[in-house]
This record gives sequence, structure tokens and C-alpha cells, in this order.
Amino acid sequence: MSVICIQQKGTDPYFNLAAEEYLLKNSTEDVFMLWQGERSIVVGKHQNALAEINHRYVADNKIKIARRISGGGTVFHDPGNLNFTFIQTVDRIDQVNFKTFTQPIVAVMKELGLEAYTTGRNDLLLDGKKISGNAEHVFKKRVLHHGTLLFNSELSQLRNALKVDLSRFKDKAVQSNRSEVTNISDYLKTPMTVGQFSDFIFEGIRKTYPEQRVYQFSEEDLQAIQQLREEKYTTWDWIYGYSPKYTYTNQVEMDGQLISFSLQVVKGIINSIDFQGRISNTQAILLTNSLLGTRHDFEELSGKLKKVEVGLTPISVDQLLDVLV
Repeated sequence: MSVICIQQKGTDPYFNLAAEEYLLKNSTEDVFMLWQGERSIVVGKHQNALAEINHRYVADNKIKIARRISGGGTVFHDPGNLNFTFIQTVDRIDQVNFKTFTQPIVAVMKELGLEAYTTGRNDLLLDGKKISGNAEHVFKKRVLHHGTLLFNSELSQLRNALKVDLSRFKDKAVQSNRSEVTNISDYLKTPMTVGQFSDFIFEGIRKTYPEQRVYQFSEEDLQAIQQLREEKYTTWDWIYGYSPKYTYTNQVEMDGQLISFSLQVVKGIINSIDFQGRISNTQAILLTNSLLGTRHDFEELSGKLKKVEVGLTPISVDQLLDVLV
């Protein structure tokens, strides 16, 4: 079967994730695609998005949040990160495993003198440090496999953006395995840019296919992908609302007393609140009325709490937001 090879130049993470789903479900050919994304955190399909990110850091640094259709853990994208996508039609799903798709990447990297390898988990390593996270999604008899390649990413931003106190969350969501990471560029004998690295990987993978052709999205493709981007990938319901139900617990100091609270969150919406500690009936009612039915989201909570800020004295809205998300 002929394979279409796409070196996608656009860096909008929502468009590129939509492109993967579009190709998976609407193309009959096998696909290899390389792409990059703007600074963004991409959570797995079955993860609690809020539990995976340092919400305040992400907001302050204007890092986008996205959700993909495959499982697995959270990954960080930026212009120094390269993403690869394989889509393949198979006779039986059990014919495919992660190594089927990571081995060609390993082989091409070896041509650069890089000894990448897998530990059996869904990742690739160099010198004992992670350079690639991988995940898969199956649709009928088509398999989508995609992964990251940390080339010269801002690793400090990656660490800060994913620094979360998981003790606050109780759920059945898939949690990410935090691993020590490194950049591929640090191991190259001859320096190259991420663009040159992308070209090298693209041409190297193309050579592995007996029949292949370079493909560019048609106007029809672009319109369909853009529609999927708008109707699904950029929506709050997909990014946050798709998270499994969870319980969020924390505490705040009020008048010298610690008040503990527990939020029950379903489809991203707070549907029950419990308080423990010395909190006045007035404050408890104000908080309950402000939070129930509200998205567990920094901006929406901020707007609701500011409307009742006077009644919450002596605690400020900023103090509450620090512990609510």
C-alpha cells in the first residue's frame, strides 16, 4: 500500500491534533506525518487535565492546553519539539505494537550517531533520559501512533508547567509518569537546527517505504480539519470537561483557622462542596452558591468569587483562587 508523507508546517496544536483524527478516519492510505506545535501541554484522552498542569504557571506564560484522542500521559510541545505520527491499516489489531512504529525512528536517529532505545514503556531514551513519549489510538482497523522528539525544548518550562501537587486530586484518571528528560541536540556530534533535524527524519522515514508520496492537504482537507478543530479540539468541553470525575481537596486559612474543603467535580463542573472547620454560615453559603454548577476553571471561578468578594472578608479572592485550582 502507498504511504502518504506529510511534513506539516503549521504549528497550531489544535489544528495538528485535528489533522491526525481526520486522516485516521477519512483516509484509506497509510500515513506518516511530522509536525511541530506552539508552546502547549497535550494531555491524554483519559487524563484529568487540571491535575496534570501547573495552572497558574501555564496561564501566566500563555501556554496552551490541548487534549488528544490517544491515551497515555501528558507531553509538552514547543518549537524545539518535533512530533511524529504514523497511521496504519492492519488486518488484526494485535499485529501492531509500539515497537513497530518507534523502531524506524530509532534506526534513522542511529544514522546521526544517536543510540536511542526503549525500556519497554511507551517512551524512547538517550543515555537513560527520556526524549520521546508515545501513545496510540485504534479506530476500526486503523491504528494511530504518535510520539514526541525533544530536540532543543525549553526543559525548564516543561518541568514548571507540569509541576502539580497530585495529593489534592482523587480520581481514576490515567496519571503521567514523570521522568528525567533531555534534549537530542545535546548528543549530536555535528550541530543542526530543529528544521534540519526534521528534514533528516522525514527523508529517512520516507526511504523505508517501497511506495510513498509527499502529500499536501487539499482545500477540502483544510476546511474539514479546521471544522473539527473548532467544533472539538478548541472547546472547553473536550479539553477540561472530558476529564473523568474527581474529588479535589485543599485548605485555606480564614481568621487564623484552617478551613478544609472538598469539591466533587463531574465533567469539569463542581456539583458538590463540603467544608470542615470554623467557617461562618454566611461565608459557607456565599462560597457554595458561587461555586456550585461552576466550571473548575481559574477564570470562571475568579469571575464568580469577585462578585461576592466583600462577603468573604478577611480572605481575598486571590487567596481562594490559590487553593481552589
